[in-house]
Amino acid sequence: MTRGGESPVDEAVRAMGHPGRRAMLRLARDDERTASELADVAGLSPSAASPHLKVLRDTGLMRMRVDARRRLYRTDLERLRTVRAALDELWDDRLDALKRTAEAQPEPRRTRRNRSA
Repeated sequence: MTRGGESPVDEAVRAMGHPGRRAMLRLARDDERTASELADVAGLSPSAASPHLKVLRDTGLMRMRVDARRRLYRTDLERLRTVRAALDELWDDRLDALKRTAEAQPEPRRTRRNRSA
């Protein structure tokens, strides 16, 4: 399901752009859930939720297993860790830049008004 050179992380981030999908991921984070439960939390009918569940499965964010006649879904936490690590790299770069900028600023002069007692 890669779109024109998108990385798997790009695809996962795009998939998480939909609030209903994020709600599904949160609900299935700690326990398996049925498609109906996931549809309810996303405010969708089961038939409307189906394409969203497919996107989550295709991007590796959610796993599905069949138990008798039920399909049970669970968030793939390892996949989420991969996405988070990629996003953290971006954030860490920004924090490092902010730290360097702050450290490069001269110390403010103390005046009588801003001296602490």
